[in-house]
Amino acid sequence: MTQSIINSTIKPFKATAFHNGSFVEVTEQDLLGKWSVVFFYPADFTFVCPTELGDMADNYEKLQSMGVEVYSVSTDTHFTHKAWHASSETIGKITYPMIGDPTGTITRNFGVMIEEDGLALRGTFVINPEGEIKVAEIHDLGIGRSASELVRKIQAAQYVASHDGEVCPAKWQPGEATLAPSIDLVGKI
Repeated sequence: MTQSIINSTIKPFKATAFHNGSFVEVTEQDLLGKWSVVFFYPADFTFVCPTELGDMADNYEKLQSMGVEVYSVSTDTHFTHKAWHASSETIGKITYPMIGDPTGTITRNFGVMIEEDGLALRGTFVINPEGEIKVAEIHDLGIGRSASELVRKIQAAQYVASHDGEVCPAKWQPGEATLAPSIDLVGKI
């Protein structure tokens, strides 16, 4: 990526997702008005992917209580997502939308397409209610992600969004002290 995706607005897309036993249409408009996570992974029926998607499913209720919707995305079809959901105990517990992106449009929009393979890198994007990307994290295929760390990052992003002039230091947790950057703070941390 030559230009940062942080603070950019999500690009238009239209896709079909498998969600709670049905096929539903999802567009960029569905991500507006609330916090969203777009969670890219390489492929269904693989190895690290189900561990990540299962971890996200285990944290989904917490994320929803924070006003966050989760969308997983791979270049598989929505039909493949349905088949995987029906055949895997881990994937069967997922209740967030699983978007199929067989054309790679969404994957390319977020800059995580591995062109020679037609697969997505492990990309996690946190989007604010205005449709701006506030967190972008991209991993190589062999490195799994942690949903609990994602929860902490979203908590920090939400705090910063609602507390003008404050920032969250490393490892910040809700209820802990934040910082108010000023000239008086320079060199004192």
